[in-house]
Amino acid sequence: MRADACFAEPNGESRLSGHLALAVSTVLYGLGIVAQTVAARRADDRPGAGVGLLARLASDRLYLLGFAGQAGGFGFAFLSREHLPLYLVQAGSSCAVGLATVIGVVLLGWRIRRVEVAVLAVMACGLLLLTGAAAPSSARELPLLPSLAVLGLLTLAVLPLARALKSATPVLAGVAFAVVAVAARTVAGKPLPELVSHPLTWLMVIAAFAGQACLAASLQRGSATSAVASMDATTVVISSVAGLAVMGDRIAPGREWWVVLGILLVVGGVLVLGATAAPARRLVPAGGER
Repeated sequence: MRADACFAEPNGESRLSGHLALAVSTVLYGLGIVAQTVAARRADDRPGAGVGLLARLASDRLYLLGFAGQAGGFGFAFLSREHLPLYLVQAGSSCAVGLATVIGVVLLGWRIRRVEVAVLAVMACGLLLLTGAAAPSSARELPLLPSLAVLGLLTLAVLPLARALKSATPVLAGVAFAVVAVAARTVAGKPLPELVSHPLTWLMVIAAFAGQACLAASLQRGSATSAVASMDATTVVISSVAGLAVMGDRIAPGREWWVVLGILLVVGGVLVLGATAAPARRLVPAGGER
């Protein structure tokens, strides 16, 4: 259907709509992170994580509101993947952790330090570099069976590994969401009937559920900022490499170093932001603890 579409350049209107969808996605992701963090931290401290934790949080209205924000963010990111390369879309989504920090400062009374302000500025510079280097194009059609085999095995391994390697749940969540990104880039732009019936669409849904389960466990166990940062860094690196290597993502001529530097700034920024998060920060409303 799109055998040569990877070399087709979308018109200016498509490029603008892709960037707008990415901006809306980042805002919704940031709001969702804040809401889910507060809900996960106030959940009962009972045995069980992953799927069990998700089941307990299903009755929390705030968590469901955060999940709606995440779902909305995913929907707009899905739309942006039709014309924008994965290295830009995933970097934009990863900057949601920085936006979540800003929202936390304004609405929840979180304290932000100078180093965090500097990191947010670095991440913004990285995102600007990636935006300037991105050459919009439609994705290359991947062979269905090999794609299902590779992406499916990665997805199936996430939850068992999350139980065995509890400290690695943010990274495993990042792997799951990288599967979501690659699958979404493959099916984005397809007609609705073909989208619904495509096997990669359903694998994308399963991978999103696995990533959500690992993220919920990570938010409860440790620093929310650190968990989300590790997850986003993993997703950006894996999906960017996959997009450039096999998906037909393109870079504007002469700006390859912009992509390298931009990814380094964004990934380094989210990791530093996670590592420097204040341990004593309470993820609750400023009006008092619950």
